Amino acid sequence: MHDSTQTAEPLLNRSMLAVILAQFFSAFGDNALLFATLAVIKQQLYPDWSQPVLQMAFVATYILLAPFVGQIADSFSKGRVMMVANSLKLLGALVICFGFNPFLGYTLVGVGAAAYSPAKYGILGEITRGDQLVKANGLMEASTIAAILIGSVAGGVLADWHILAALGLCVVVYGAAVVANWFIPRLQAAHRAASWRPGRMFSTFTGACRTLWNNDDARFSLVGTSLFWGAGVTLRFLLVLWVPVALGIADNATPTMLNAMVAVGIVAGAGAAARFITLQTVKRCLPAGVLIGVTVVIFALQSSMTFSYLLLVLVGIFGGFFVVPLNALLQERGRETVGAGNAIAVQNLGENAAMLLMLGLYSLVVKLGAPVIAIGVGFGALFALAIVGVWAWQIVRTKRMKKASAR
Repeated sequence: MHDSTQTAEPLLNRSMLAVILAQFFSAFGDNALLFATLAVIKQQLYPDWSQPVLQMAFVATYILLAPFVGQIADSFSKGRVMMVANSLKLLGALVICFGFNPFLGYTLVGVGAAAYSPAKYGILGEITRGDQLVKANGLMEASTIAAILIGSVAGGVLADWHILAALGLCVVVYGAAVVANWFIPRLQAAHRAASWRPGRMFSTFTGACRTLWNNDDARFSLVGTSLFWGAGVTLRFLLVLWVPVALGIADNATPTMLNAMVAVGIVAGAGAAARFITLQTVKRCLPAGVLIGVTVVIFALQSSMTFSYLLLVLVGIFGGFFVVPLNALLQERGRETVGAGNAIAVQNLGENAAMLLMLGLYSLVVKLGAPVIAIGVGFGALFALAIVGVWAWQIVRTKRMKKASAR
């Protein structure tokens, strides 16, 4: 239970506003930097299949640091953890800006992002009460998606004009994120780490993994969000190769604009989820998950710019409606059991393992020369089937629970 002083706080209190602002600047930097760095890679004539490798290096940091970052987030004031993490992102952007290896700089940004994620989501349960948590997640997702929308477009458009200008913008917004983090009040640590020895921390993390995967609600959330974010990051890279083939356009700006359409949709979907779904009715999100895959199949077969934009907005709407309630469910179950920071770290492990697997498969099929349109159709169909499988699993689980309670 949260204390009475916290329950008296409105949703948009000073802490929440500072978190939302910091998240906006941080996510803006992440997305602008991705497209600016992709432009650097193209300029330096790296092969096409190396583009997803850039993201795979980023994702690998989440997996390697997962046993430690959740405990760090729960052992210190989360606002200060967020500030240090954004400082690491700033350093990574500077590495790329000053002409060092782009893969190295982007990996350093990944280290900052891995440390940042458990703190930014874990703090929501500390600055809001339980019945506000889905709404707080909706605000967080809306802030993130607005940042993806503006950051992606700014990164792509500026990179077409001048790559150094795009990289400079990333440095500025990461600096703004660090400043915004400073205004988050110092909150008490959620749980002090029992030990800072890596072996002991790894053991604590594996214990948290077991606890959450043995909890039906947490497992449902972990599977759903892992599938969603694995598919989302793969779609982003698919668009970079799909646009020249399907639309005949070879610039940096068009794929970023199409990614932005997904972001616009997610804002709407997150708002709808906050309005129509509670922690008790989370399963209502499942049909939207199936529709994501179906819409991607239709989209992959398009050659019309207008319909492509509309379909990606729909993908985003279904995506926001699907993922926001699952995030809130995991945070609540995590807070009740292993701590919100540890729960988000476990979630990050699952999501980033899914990203690494899907990006690896995508990079492989591109390297083998599979047609981009066929990749898009297969990708959408597999995602829809995966969510149908999760839905069927939930139906079976509900029937078993009813039978058990009837005995």
